[in-house]
Amino acid sequence: MFSKVMFATLFVSDQDKALDYYTTNFGFEKMADNPGPEGRFLLMSYKGQGWPILLWPGVGGRTESETDTTGTVFLQSDDLRKDFAELKARGVAFVEPEPEDYTWGVRVTALDPDGNRIALRQQGSARQLRK
Repeated sequence: MFSKVMFATLFVSDQDKALDYYTTNFGFEKMADNPGPEGRFLLMSYKGQGWPILLWPGVGGRTESETDTTGTVFLQSDDLRKDFAELKARGVAFVEPEPEDYTWGVRVTALDPDGNRIALRQQGSARQLRK
């Protein structure tokens, strides 16, 4: 049977630009950068975590052959409102105008330059997080 997640894939139009975007704005680090017969295998992750993301060539957040698939990465924050303000000041685009409170915590969705969604979450009750 299956034993672990190897990596997730985000489809990007420019791998170097995408790597810079994710390392600058979200603190990812490059893990691997290898040429291959089907394209450049470019992995990034958070330091010390074994769940990398593959930045793979595509168009508008999709593979070149698919028309309705976009990637989504879920990132956890310790202070989402603070992170939202910092990212917005850097020019990061968001789906929602502000972070939203839910019974389980706070959420907001960023968009990378290729239209991939970056689901930002902070866990805990909204009441606890407002203190």
